[in-house]
Amino acid sequence: MRTSEQNVLLVTGGCGFIGSQFVRWWLGREPGDRIVVLDHLTYAGRVENLTGLWEHPHLSFHHADVADEEAVRRICTEEAVTAIVNFAAESHVDQSIVSPLAFTRTNVLGTHVLLEVARTLGLRFHQVSTDEVYGDVPAPQRRTERDVLVPRSPYAASKAAAEHLVQAYFETYALHVTVTRGSNTVGPYQYPEKVLPLFATNALLGHPLPLYGDGHQQRDYMHVDDHCAAIALVLRRGQPGEIYNVGTGCEMSNLELARTVLDTLHADPALIQHVADRPGHDRRYAVDTARLGALGWTPRFTPDQAVARAAAWYPENRWWWEPIRAGAFRAFYRQQYEGRAAWTPPGAES
Repeated sequence: MRTSEQNVLLVTGGCGFIGSQFVRWWLGREPGDRIVVLDHLTYAGRVENLTGLWEHPHLSFHHADVADEEAVRRICTEEAVTAIVNFAAESHVDQSIVSPLAFTRTNVLGTHVLLEVARTLGLRFHQVSTDEVYGDVPAPQRRTERDVLVPRSPYAASKAAAEHLVQAYFETYALHVTVTRGSNTVGPYQYPEKVLPLFATNALLGHPLPLYGDGHQQRDYMHVDDHCAAIALVLRRGQPGEIYNVGTGCEMSNLELARTVLDTLHADPALIQHVADRPGHDRRYAVDTARLGALGWTPRFTPDQAVARAAAWYPENRWWWEPIRAGAFRAFYRQQYEGRAAWTPPGAES
């Protein structure tokens, strides 16, 4: 990133969960730069996620689709964009199982369009990816950035495909690209289809917490502030063509997450309800973050702290999530969980 003059970042998906928090993070720490948000405002992209920022003099917004090359090119030209930071993605594994083609269009075609615009206009490009591209990681292994990608869901496959395009544009066109592969991220403004806000809002409503299978799937739950700080660090210090894993280096089980959420919200532990697992559910994600650490990376929060901090946001911000839970989200919830059979972990009967 240039530091001697103003940076103008096109943040795609800037009204989504991590994207909106990155906009807050960057504007709060780089007051001389401008942020241009591009968002299609699908169900999880919400203008409410940028509440308090809409009057900021260095923020502008464009309602557009990342797969619309003409619109993206026009916006980048009119706004004098210097770098693209691509958060735009369909990102929920369960949704990808139900509607996989939507993931290919946004995550693969959308990334390709952004790369082509970046190439022809000479822009820096950063791809926000996921550790799910590695697939299931047996203990005690940790995946490094050079390991083979083995995605096991349509979502993970679409993100892996997008990464291959990013690397191809580096190798073929020498485009200045970087990639971060982030662990599971939690925090404010996370759409309640994801596990933590689903569990937090269910607990606050007195509804059961539908926990897939035995709940012993291992995840590195990272707070969104740490994720944003890592992306910013890579934008400043990352080497062109390089990939950086992002995570705390620690894992916790989904069952531990559920218990932490309930403890934080002073809710009944009996609300945990084991349900039939989803197809192809990865048991463990774990990444080696040494490469990011060499840039000076240190996360502020452990997974336990990240989960508790994120869960505590939801009782204080009912204005944000109650309309979502009362709206179209109900149909997804009924389809996904209300018909899912209860499941008893082996040995629990005794």
